[in-house]
Formats: sequence, structure tokens, C-alpha cells
Amino acid sequence: MSAVSGACDPKFAKLKEEFERNFAERGESGASVCLSVGGETQVDLWGGIVDPTTQEPWQADTVSIVFSCTKAATAICAHILIDRGQLDLNAYVTDYWPEFGKHGKDKTTVAMMLNHESALPALKDPVKPGGFLDWDYMISRMEDEVPFWEPGTRNGYHMVNFGWTVGELVRRVSGKSLGTFFREEVAGPTGADFWIGLPEGFDRTVAPILPYAPQPDDQPSDFMIALMTDPASIQHLSFINNGGWNFNDPEAHKAEIGGAGGISNARGQVAMYTPLAVNDGSLVSPDRVAHMSSVTTATHRDATLLVPTRFGPGFMKSIDNRGLLPVTNRQSAIIGSQAFGHVGAGGSIGFADPECGLAFSYTMTQMGNGILLNERGQALIDAAYSALGYRTNAPGAWVR
Repeated sequence: MSAVSGACDPKFAKLKEEFERNFAERGESGASVCLSVGGETQVDLWGGIVDPTTQEPWQADTVSIVFSCTKAATAICAHILIDRGQLDLNAYVTDYWPEFGKHGKDKTTVAMMLNHESALPALKDPVKPGGFLDWDYMISRMEDEVPFWEPGTRNGYHMVNFGWTVGELVRRVSGKSLGTFFREEVAGPTGADFWIGLPEGFDRTVAPILPYAPQPDDQPSDFMIALMTDPASIQHLSFINNGGWNFNDPEAHKAEIGGAGGISNARGQVAMYTPLAVNDGSLVSPDRVAHMSSVTTATHRDATLLVPTRFGPGFMKSIDNRGLLPVTNRQSAIIGSQAFGHVGAGGSIGFADPECGLAFSYTMTQMGNGILLNERGQALIDAAYSALGYRTNAPGAWVR
């Protein structure tokens, strides 16, 4: 068993036990888990190794790419501008970004962008080599793309494009790049070790992500079947058409990829989420938090992920597909009914739950199977809610 370091309030002993089990039984390589309740950090644990080739131990400040957990950071930036009255959810995107309105996209609203309804979940024509690292190029691609459906008529997860659609709104309205706005308005004030684009001179190790190795008994999801068999599908294009993006490349770490390129750890995400969990008004107003925690779009079959999904405005809500799909614990992310946050590819997650003042995050380098969480992350969440006196997640979210 890999050694686990850090601090854990005795109330959360079961969570620490599950974290240790991740290394002993569930194939964990390097990971961190952190949570605060009422603004007080009560769990801050890490363990394993940074890189299997060097066997360097995971340290308290080790960071890694957190993939789509970055979407929540991007969404928070948008909500700050909404809260200030500078960005209107009901306004047309073209009010801020006129060039976006080509090919029937002129009636797309800001809310549709946040709700994954803006109909640009992928790009049809090949992305140039290194395109994901070139903000201006990707914005021009968003402008010129023909939508996959009439914007606002359905939703489909915008896997990486969310970072450019919503991120460009942040840039247009604030006059600052997404990464700069996030650093100055979110990471700086909260003290979060979280970057959307690493700065020059960043001298800490970024732990490399380890791709999941398919196992013989895996049951492929509809998403994976479409990805592997239909090159024209949203699934294939959203995942494969990326200009050769290598998420472990140091140059990629410097790029502001607001849909999937953030660098952080569990402590960094908890720092970001804590003001929202305690609803203290320091990042956004309590009324804005109430909207952020609401369900604004839901579907029985997401156009991209091909499973039922539930979203708030830029955030994932509790998604329970245990009874609907054969792979019972690999298509779900079950959190509190008032909680909002985001998963990251391979099984990481961060979220705030204003109902109980909980800010939670788990990050890792060894990717797992499935679309949302796998057993490693869900076991930690389940232990956290149980320790806080929640009874069950049978209704599809944790309830008291």
C-alpha cells in the first residue's frame, strides 16, 4: 500500500480508509483528496507517486491536469461577470461577440453556452496541429462552425469547446484573457493553487496523467462505441479531432484551455469552492449561488455523452445512472441535491454543496474507466456525506 500523508479529522476516518483502499485495491497511482466544512479544512490527504518512471513521492503541493473540472473554474468567471451586471444570461452571444452569429448561431444566448446547448460540441473539419494551444485560432473555428443542431433545442456536452465558447465571453466582457481573469478574480482572492494556463517560470512538477488501459471484461458505453466506429460522430470528433493535443506536454500546460486544461490539486479546488459552499458573498452573491446550484438543463440522452445528464449553468449536478445502464458505477456522479461542480476525465471531481457548507475535491493521475466517476472518487464522496449525517443516495443524490 502506498503511504498516505496529510491530515484528517477523526469524523472522516472512513473517507481516509477508502482513500487508502484506492491505492491498495483500486489501482491508484498518485492522488489527493480534500474537503472543508463551514470554511474549515477537515480533510487534506495525498499519496502515491508523481510519476511511475521516477517513483517520486506525491507531495503536499503536487499538481496535475484536472481536465473538465476546469469547466467549473471557467463558469465561475462567467458568473462573476453576471453578478456584476456585465454579462446577461438572456442576452444573445452576439451582443458581446458579434462574429459568433454565423450559420444560424445568431440566436444563441449566454445561457445556452453555459448549458451545453449552443450546438458546438465538436468541430467537423480537422483542427490544425497544435490548434488547441492557439486561442485566436480556436475562437475563429467557433465563429465559422455550423451548429450540430438548432441552438437551444437540445443539449450535448461540449467536451473541450466549452472553454472557448464561455471563455471568449469572459474575455470579450472583461477585456482580460480567461486565464488572467481567473487568476486575478478567483485563484488569487481564494488562495487556490489552480491555473488555466501555467505562467512562465512555473517550477513545480506537474504529475503526468496515465491513460486508462482497457480491460478484457470492460463493457463499452454507447459513447465509446460511437467514438470507435463512426468517424463523423460527435463522439469521435469531440474526442479525437484535437490537433494532436498532448495533455502531458509542458507547452499544453501553458495554454488557456478552459474546457479541459486546468492545473490544480484537491486542495486548490477546495479553496476555489469554499466561498461558494459557505455562500459568504466573497466571490458571487448568495442569489447567484442559488442559481448556480439549480438544474437548468437535463436530458434522457445527452447528444454527446449518450447518457442521461443534468447540468446547472456551467456545472454538473448529481447524475445517477446506476439503474439505467449495465455498467452501474461508471456513468454516474452522485453528490448532494444542492451540490454543483464538475467531474474531470478519468474520475476527478470538485464541487460545492451549500446545503451543508461542504467543499470537496478528489484529483488523480491514473485515469479510470467510464464517462463520469469511477469507484475511487464515488467511494470518497459517499464516505464524506455519510460522515456529515446524510442517510442515503438512493434518490439519485445524497439526502439527509
